[in-house]
Amino acid sequence: MINKKSLQNLYDFASVLVTAVLAVTVIFTFCFKISAVDGSSMNNTLADGDRVIITARDWNVENGDIVVISQPNIYEKVLIKRVIATEGQTIEINAAEGQVIVDGEVLQEPYIAETTRVQGNMTYPIVVPEGYVFVMGDNRNASTDSRDKFVGLIDTRYIVGEAIYRVGDSHLLTSSAE
Repeated sequence: MINKKSLQNLYDFASVLVTAVLAVTVIFTFCFKISAVDGSSMNNTLADGDRVIITARDWNVENGDIVVISQPNIYEKVLIKRVIATEGQTIEINAAEGQVIVDGEVLQEPYIAETTRVQGNMTYPIVVPEGYVFVMGDNRNASTDSRDKFVGLIDTRYIVGEAIYRVGDSHLLTSSAE
């Protein structure tokens, strides 16, 4: 026979468990989401199959942010890329020199494995219009990104969130050079 104290303990345990599940659900619905990396375009920063925690879309997009993008594209999948230029900035790619140039300044990019040798099929220079960003994968020579007309400039309304943390190895992702 179950006594009153055991029943109270069971009720307390169940209410704590339900509260915890609800709290986690609310947090991961409105504040954070988990997304999987599909492909090698962000190597060496992120690898195929990595899982990242992304923030809800409630911040100003800045150069260097790693973002998850739901904008329709030829691949019909969500993309994860690094923001290289934001609205009003001018971008050029000099594949012969391996340079990415924003507003006349060559970017210093310690997060890429090799210099940029793929220019894509866009016409440069590009001035990023209001409400858009120019994104590239960190694996520059194996990434389809804003350099390609099939992806193009990204409408910021399609940015789901910023990748802030790689799950599994406790790796914090930052928008600054790592």
